[in-house]
Amino acid sequence: MNTEFKVVIPARYASSRFPGKPLIDLAGKPMIQHVYEQTLKSAAQQVVIATDDQRIAQVAEQFGATVCMTRDDHDSGTDRIAEVCQTMNWSDETIVVNVQGDEPLIPPENINQVARNLAMNSNCSMSTLAEPIDELAQVMNPNCVKAVFDESGKALYFSRAPIPYFRDGFPQSLPERAQQPPSYYRHIGIYGYRVSLLKAFVTWSPSTLEQIESLEQLRVMSHGHGIHIAPAAQNTPPGVDTPDDVAAVLAALETA
Repeated sequence: MNTEFKVVIPARYASSRFPGKPLIDLAGKPMIQHVYEQTLKSAAQQVVIATDDQRIAQVAEQFGATVCMTRDDHDSGTDRIAEVCQTMNWSDETIVVNVQGDEPLIPPENINQVARNLAMNSNCSMSTLAEPIDELAQVMNPNCVKAVFDESGKALYFSRAPIPYFRDGFPQSLPERAQQPPSYYRHIGIYGYRVSLLKAFVTWSPSTLEQIESLEQLRVMSHGHGIHIAPAAQNTPPGVDTPDDVAAVLAALETA
């Protein structure tokens, strides 16, 4: 099935944990260029870098990217993408994939997968991916977002807490029955949306669950919209969240 979709890469300069992150040098190229080039390997019909900073825009245009300048007061990448959809005048049915600007090694097939899964599940307004977790430390880590979904792939909940919670066995060890087949999944921050959802999303106030967990996808679920989630076709290599992550990404680039 050939799925038509667009990709938007939100890129902010003023990151609180890593200012200027999109422009850091990784093996001779700015990180945002690595992300853009990986995205071009997907089946996307159009790729747009969305930024509020002229420094990022100038660099992106130099390597040939399409850039959409956005406001500088957006609370999230989702809000920034919604502005791009409006500026580009994309139709409500258009599928848009949000590729994070700090994932220079993102597998192109995972981008295609997110778009394809949304197109094939008309009962969902959004799609995303997950990977199995088999380490107790990750299950218990609040920075590792866990996802629970039903047999059809519809998300039941996302949480920083260890869900599902095994009544017997926590926290001494990860119960054997939790590993075969996997019962724990780490959410991967790639999203597919229909433009109609993005238009609605920006009109909604943050939900109570979203504020408690600090997970904006819970705003979508709180308004009754389904999110499709599936195990990723390919493992997602490390991204760059803080300066401490750069060395691992450089090492991965050398072996890619």
